Amino acid sequence: MDDVFKALADPGRRRLLDSLNERNGQSLGELCAELDMARQSVSKHFGVLEAAELVTTAREGRRKLHYLNAAPIDAIAERWISRYHRGRARALTDLKSALEDTTPMTRPEFVYTTYIKTTPEKLWRALTEAKFTRRYWGVVLTSDWDVGSEITWEQHGVTIADPEQVVLESDPPRRLAYTFHTFTPEFGASVGFADELLTAIAAEPRSKVTFDIEPLGAKVRLTVVHDGFEDGSEVLRLISGGWPAVVANLKTLLETGEPLPAETLSTR
Repeated sequence: MDDVFKALADPGRRRLLDSLNERNGQSLGELCAELDMARQSVSKHFGVLEAAELVTTAREGRRKLHYLNAAPIDAIAERWISRYHRGRARALTDLKSALEDTTPMTRPEFVYTTYIKTTPEKLWRALTEAKFTRRYWGVVLTSDWDVGSEITWEQHGVTIADPEQVVLESDPPRRLAYTFHTFTPEFGASVGFADELLTAIAAEPRSKVTFDIEPLGAKVRLTVVHDGFEDGSEVLRLISGGWPAVVANLKTLLETGEPLPAETLSTR
């Protein structure tokens, strides 16, 4: 946590975070040009930001793109907000909201990274076995997890089966990707979606979720990428509020043996 406060103390690093908040998913060259900063300076700042886990990266071909990561801000909020008067913590709250804001973006996608004290094998099981997903997500996913296999999604008493809900990549315990579930009328009713919203999200192209698992000593780096959206996507707006809660619950379960209180798990 000290690394986060140190990273935020520098105005140059705050400018980089502001730039990514305005246009997420930029390359190093794009950030240098936009902020009129030397490449060496930007690289040095990113070293500090990545060490504090405030920035995460993803590859697009040969390009390395940088994204805001709200996980450290979530941790600060959980630890400190309840201990201080709201007015004194407003700066942290505003920053948390800024980091989780997904619009405007150069490419409509959601990227979120966290570090978990576990093993890649245990994390893989937590992502694929019903006894785990039910506890931290309230979802049961049924599949043999081979590429091309269908996934049955059960949540809120609703079962969603669709030939287009399939495993796209499966490389245990390093990488898992699958298409997101169908937004059926039954699912919409179970989570209280208005008819207008359900119609809008059901008409969107099917999106994709990817989990990248990287061992780092006693910890594992988990990066969740949810993409395949059109500009102005309502699904992107919904999942951007849901994934941070799901991942925080997953992390807590693996590190402590118990998930967070049920009220902390937001509905997508």
